[in-house]
Amino acid sequence: MSASVRPGLEVLATDSSALLAGRRFALLANQATVSRDLTAGWSLLAGVGGVEVRLFAPEHGLWGTAQDMESVSESVEPSTGLRVHSLYGSSPATFAPRAELLDDLDAVVVDLPDIGTRYYTFAATMAHVMAACSRAGVEVVVCDRPNPIGGETLEGGPIAPGLASFVSEVPVPARHGMTLGELALWLREARHPDLHLTVVACQGWKRRMWWEETGLPWVAPSPNMPTPTTAAIYPGGCLLEATNLSEGRGTTRPFQLIGAPWLDGEALAARLNALDLPGCRFRACRFRPEFQKWAGRTCGGVEWHVTDRRALRSLEAAVLLLREARALDPEHFAWRTEAYEYVTDVPALDLLTGSAQARAVVEDGAEAEPMFESWRAWCESFLRERERFLLYRD
Repeated sequence: MSASVRPGLEVLATDSSALLAGRRFALLANQATVSRDLTAGWSLLAGVGGVEVRLFAPEHGLWGTAQDMESVSESVEPSTGLRVHSLYGSSPATFAPRAELLDDLDAVVVDLPDIGTRYYTFAATMAHVMAACSRAGVEVVVCDRPNPIGGETLEGGPIAPGLASFVSEVPVPARHGMTLGELALWLREARHPDLHLTVVACQGWKRRMWWEETGLPWVAPSPNMPTPTTAAIYPGGCLLEATNLSEGRGTTRPFQLIGAPWLDGEALAARLNALDLPGCRFRACRFRPEFQKWAGRTCGGVEWHVTDRRALRSLEAAVLLLREARALDPEHFAWRTEAYEYVTDVPALDLLTGSAQARAVVEDGAEAEPMFESWRAWCESFLRERERFLLYRD
């Protein structure tokens, strides 16, 4: 039996509408910013008694049509007549709203459906908005939403000096088990103690819940996040972006399909399944991406099947997947050489994992368990650090 969780958007529009009454505000949102009956956030907030001045959009744009790392231009939303200002343009300077876009505002409302992974860039966009609003003296109102992959399990290690980037703007574990509202409370204490921040909590969510248990509809928050299962795999699946292996973009199963024209999927599946990784199995497959890596070419590879979400440790599994794929064909396996989130001088895997350790494991074919143990120890310490920012306790 699924619960009936109320997202913070609905709570703001009804119980807490006085927060915006008579005030000029902008909304940072996208197509997944919806109520339980799928009403768009900008439509729902139009009736709260405030003046909706403009919209801000994160990576992928207001309607989620742009692919990863594709710059988005400003536009006008026809349904509202509001100008949409992109916070993911042609350079890092666009990550925060320009000062003149805040001068006439009393508040910025943030409602971005995050997926609980540090390198999913919506939390980073919120961090830049908080910094800009702190400088401008503008309140930030965060409409909270459930973490779709639960709030209990953490994975990943710390960010080493020199490896800060847009995918580590909020220096928490790769899988952090927090909501966007909780991250906002953490960021305010750490960076912006003078910021006027209000978090409108969602109602009915418990940390042990996965998305399907909330009763909320799933709207893809980005082009390659079609299902909650994709979100469960993403903390590990995103690491494929650091390689010349397709992560399944250009197919109907992004992050679940992994391969390349030269990869022996049968051999890779056998090696991975022999590791008896918790919560997942791998099936040899073939697929043909329609765009991005290996577009139009048939790839050998594996499909990542989740057998037990609560046992799944997708980040650890992905490191081992990369190690085994490289061991099978070190001549063809290669690391990404293009810029990654505007960074050109640091390997993408280091930016994602926070250090060079994982890359060394993959390149050397080394035992990964010592690194995993150090990650787990750091996550245990982070559990204690995050405790005072948690809005949902059971």
